[in-house]
Amino acid sequence: MPSNLLRLTLPSNGLTRPIRFCHQGFHPIRSHFPRTIAADSDSAMAAANSVRVAAAQMTSINDLAANFATCSQLVKEAASSGAKLVCFPETFSYLAVKDGEALKIAEDLDGPIMQRYCSLARESNIWLSLGGFQEKGPDDSHMYNTHVVIDDAGNIRSTYRKIHLFNVDVPGGRSYNEGKFTEAGKDVVAVDSPVGRLGLSVCYDLRFPELYQKLRFQYDAQILLVPSAFTAVTGQAHWEILLRARAIETQCYVIASAQAGKHNQNRESYGDTLIIDPWGTVVGRLPDRLSTGITVADIDFSLIDSVRANMPIAEHRKPIDFWKSASL
Repeated sequence: MPSNLLRLTLPSNGLTRPIRFCHQGFHPIRSHFPRTIAADSDSAMAAANSVRVAAAQMTSINDLAANFATCSQLVKEAASSGAKLVCFPETFSYLAVKDGEALKIAEDLDGPIMQRYCSLARESNIWLSLGGFQEKGPDDSHMYNTHVVIDDAGNIRSTYRKIHLFNVDVPGGRSYNEGKFTEAGKDVVAVDSPVGRLGLSVCYDLRFPELYQKLRFQYDAQILLVPSAFTAVTGQAHWEILLRARAIETQCYVIASAQAGKHNQNRESYGDTLIIDPWGTVVGRLPDRLSTGITVADIDFSLIDSVRANMPIAEHRKPIDFWKSASL
């Protein structure tokens, strides 16, 4: 077997297939299969039961126009790849240099910044997941960190305001106090889309599995979106393992679009944009953890069904009342 091939055993039927790693993720190499009518039929059925998504990676700065230009280029690449949804990281439109700076540019969702992205979605005929927009808050001293989903007609389909705010002294790094200028959200949000039912979250939410448990088992999510700007220190230690854990324990796809590299003298993000399947396998990853670009993967609905049927954790879970009364 060539050195750049590995074998993946699919949980649905035990079939072992050769896989090649490339900048757009893991892809079956069709030439290794017998060219028979049955094989072609299987391929056609698989194509009909899957849909392509893209995850974008970028290094946002404190320049709205420059960030929009980067997003526009990445949307074009995603649309050209056949993706129906492209996901952007937290703070995609603006990343401040100084604390409180983002509050000055925060605006309502019907303001000119978000409307440019609505137009971009409509002109490109693609859905957008925009993680971490600076939405005007409940008062002049606070904003919301809002995940916005826009459909291919340019309409805002859903919004989620980040629940868990990053108020942390990072070991070996700087201190963060997101709550000083940001109001926490209170609502769990899922929304239907052409690529499946999406469960929305933002960055630091990743460390709180109960949110994702609720998205899967109460809101029927099939894909968990985790747009992020993870710090270099915490990303190195925990990023991939947390994402794969969320995928495995919920049996959902996870799309984690990341900010990457040095934004300014005060801020650096870990990068490593990932798409992970419900079995916990990384199926999309940029080859350079710090580059600007996209990775694409196909959401396979039959794989979701197969993983859930073969490992029926939804049936085996205990209700919350069980744990309230259990002896510990």
